[in-house]
Amino acid sequence: MTRIPAFPRFSWLPALLAAALFAGCGKKDGAPPPQEAAKETPAAAEPESRGLIAATCLTLTNPFFKTIQEAMEEEAAKHGYEVVFLSGDYDVAKQRNQVKDFIVRGADAIAINPCDSKAIGAAIKEANDAGIPVFTFDIKCQDPDAEVVSHIGTNNHQGGQLAGEAMIEALGESGGEIIILDFKAVESCQERVKGFKEVIDRFNTSRPEGEAKLEIVAELPGDGNKEKSLRATEDALQAHPGIIGIFAINDPSGLGAVAALEKAGKQDQVTIIAFDGQPEGKQAIKDGKIYADPIQFPEKIGRQTVESIVAYLSGEEVPADQPIDSALYRKADAEQDPALR
Repeated sequence: MTRIPAFPRFSWLPALLAAALFAGCGKKDGAPPPQEAAKETPAAAEPESRGLIAATCLTLTNPFFKTIQEAMEEEAAKHGYEVVFLSGDYDVAKQRNQVKDFIVRGADAIAINPCDSKAIGAAIKEANDAGIPVFTFDIKCQDPDAEVVSHIGTNNHQGGQLAGEAMIEALGESGGEIIILDFKAVESCQERVKGFKEVIDRFNTSRPEGEAKLEIVAELPGDGNKEKSLRATEDALQAHPGIIGIFAINDPSGLGAVAALEKAGKQDQVTIIAFDGQPEGKQAIKDGKIYADPIQFPEKIGRQTVESIVAYLSGEEVPADQPIDSALYRKADAEQDPALR
């Protein structure tokens, strides 16, 4: 009798299942095979940056410059540019090194808010030699040999005039001694003081003989810094105990003066006019600690700086000077300001 060879039990089942699975993977409900689907829906590629805008400012401890940074970054992103934004920390040597690094990194444009309006010229000339366009914002360069495409910033002379008008509004009828907390190394602050003095001088000249005038008895270096301005105000109170007014070239200086007056118990004796319109400065106006501020618009400065850079890099002409007028902000404005507590 012939024997039928034996087969392992169900040895045919794995092969049958594999064949079924293989057949089912090719197409399902009319969908294309995996390799064809991949061709039809490629992964979205990351957009390439159009370039780098490199910026350096006086200090990022001042909220004014932080607002400029945020506005520049947001506006640059709309146009496909990256932004690197650094603090010079009041140190022009550090700022020069930052510009050198921007050049090495191949920045498409450099925006500078100088720590020193004259000394920054050397760094700008290095960028000029490297063929990188330079823009300044808020503070101008005062080196005539340094090439700057455009300056975007507050009309500081006009703002200083507003500060003078506010001082006269507060103290003109009584007259008396006033001081200035300045920052002589920075062009924008020089312009503020110049505008302020012009208005005070015109007021004094217009006063009839024998009537009270406003006398500037001291200009002290607050350098835009709260602590330094506090100490300068303390010195002023010792040397001129009868002062009735202080013009501070920015809000940190004004707030330093506020602290010194409160410490001396003379906060009701002296009227402070500051400059900027930072949230803390506006709050001090609402609280009656600062009389008024010519306020700046840092967000507009940041956006306009980037818009000018993008326009220039696209081959358009941009104005060499783009001043932005300030506006006087008093207690009545602060009381209507929804951003304040």
